[in-house]
Amino acid sequence: MSGALSGTLYGIGVGPGDPELLTLKAHRILTACPVIAYPAPDNAESFARSIVAAHIRTEQVEIPIVIPMRTERFPAKEVYDRAASDIGAHLAAGRDVCVLCEGDPFFYGSFMYLFERLADEHRIEIVPGVSSLMASAAALGRPIAARNDRLTVLPAPLGDGDLLAAIEASDAIAIMKVGRHLSRVRALIEQAGLLASAGYLERIGLANQRVLPLGDMVEETAPYFSMILIYKGAEDWIAHRPLAQEVVA
Repeated sequence: MSGALSGTLYGIGVGPGDPELLTLKAHRILTACPVIAYPAPDNAESFARSIVAAHIRTEQVEIPIVIPMRTERFPAKEVYDRAASDIGAHLAAGRDVCVLCEGDPFFYGSFMYLFERLADEHRIEIVPGVSSLMASAAALGRPIAARNDRLTVLPAPLGDGDLLAAIEASDAIAIMKVGRHLSRVRALIEQAGLLASAGYLERIGLANQRVLPLGDMVEETAPYFSMILIYKGAEDWIAHRPLAQEVVA
């Protein structure tokens, strides 16, 4: 841990996309920090920054963590090594830095890679955010799990066998990072006899969000920010809130 003059690194969850889901604590720290860092693709604006853009002041120093958008693996270690070095220099000079993270920093959040590089030398505070899982359940209008239901969160890139086994062993399932895996995952859900219990959601909290039954999803691929929620536990939530029609905000 560095000395008293070191700044504090804040990992701030900014929520799934709706600017109004930013917490009061995140807003307070964001507006007070002299330095802001955030992940940014090399071919578009930063999604995390866009969520809180209205609160960023011109005098704040910005550090985009530019991540190449490629189908092949990019040198992620070098990207985060360089970002940690830049952020560490500000911290060592006594300046606080907040790193913006979509959703929650410790729930599939990119902030974790900075945390592991900087935690031994600097003070770090994590500000939790509204995760896409919670926002998706709210948009779907159906509870995630209750009582003794087993909830399993699965990344869609898992292999067929692992996905199917986890789906069959759980009472409630959230499948994230659907993207190009949509067709394959949908087929597995249909194989498990759960297509009627599955809701599909994309870009939750944004103006172009979609919420519809998975069986009505005709596209073969989905955006990265998409999720499938399945419930097959003891509660009869499907009967109370059937997934009958597409909802576009």
